Amino acid sequence: MFDDEARAFLQQPLIARVSTIGEDGFPHTVPTWFYLDGDEIVVISERATRKIRNLAANPKAAVQVGGEPNDSAGYLIRGEFRVSDDVGNEWTNRLTRHYETKETAEKHVEEWADLDMVVLRMRPVSVVKVWSGESE
Repeated sequence: MFDDEARAFLQQPLIARVSTIGEDGFPHTVPTWFYLDGDEIVVISERATRKIRNLAANPKAAVQVGGEPNDSAGYLIRGEFRVSDDVGNEWTNRLTRHYETKETAEKHVEEWADLDMVVLRMRPVSVVKVWSGESE
């Protein structure tokens, strides 16, 4: 689903925006860390968040990454999320170390060890490049 250019871009520690559909029918969009794992987008979250409740009711969602003026690209990725436990905080620890310096990450890994974290995995059904980073 991802070409080499998209993979290279999405492997950077950028902030994604995840949009789920709320019970009122409106999008609920939040910034989050993400990780490209093969052909899936992985996001972590505390279990008691609105996005987890929204996904339980409707797993369809969108992830937007990049598109800022200094970015080389921007992508809109649509698909369905599956939610599972973060056994041993594996994904929480992996993403924390991907985004933060070693010292800060180790501090947060310890502080967050008792949080009730879940893993959200999206298998994309569409990937659209929405920003090329070039001036028009």
